[in-house]
Amino acid sequence: MNYSFVCQQLSALTQDVPHTIANLANAAALLWQELPEINWAGFYILEQDILVLGPFQGKAACIEIPVGRGVCGTAVAENATQLVPDVHAFPGHIACDSASRSEIVIPIRNKGKIWGVLDIDSPNLSRFTEFDRIGLEQFVAILEKALFGN
Repeated sequence: MNYSFVCQQLSALTQDVPHTIANLANAAALLWQELPEINWAGFYILEQDILVLGPFQGKAACIEIPVGRGVCGTAVAENATQLVPDVHAFPGHIACDSASRSEIVIPIRNKGKIWGVLDIDSPNLSRFTEFDRIGLEQFVAILEKALFGN
C-alpha cells in the first residue's frame, strides 16, 4: 500500500473544500478504492458521549456507538489508535458486520479534542500492521487540516 500516494490524493481532493461531509465522503471513497482486503471504511462523529455514523463505504453499519464500547468507543475513551488483529478477541466488540475479523480505528482531533474516528474493517485476521497505523494516522492528519485547519 502506497500511503504517500493516497495522502497526496486526499490533499488534492480536500484542498480548499470547506464542506465537512463532502471531505469525509471522498476520504472514505478513496480508502475504499485504494486499500486492499477491507470490507468497511468510514467515519463516526462524536456527539456528546455517542459516536454517530458518518460517511462510509461498505455494508450498512451501527448508527450509534457509546464512548468506551467496542473498538471505536475504546479509541475515544483511550484517545489512541486501536489496531485489533482479531475483533472477536476484543472485549466488548460490537459486531456490525459478522464478516469483519480485524479493525483499525484512528481518532480525529480538532485542536487536540476528539471530534470523531476513522474506522476500517477487514474480513482477514491481522490485516492491519504498524505500517498501516502510521500511514492512516498521516491520512487523518491531512483530513484534520482540511476539516479544521489544524
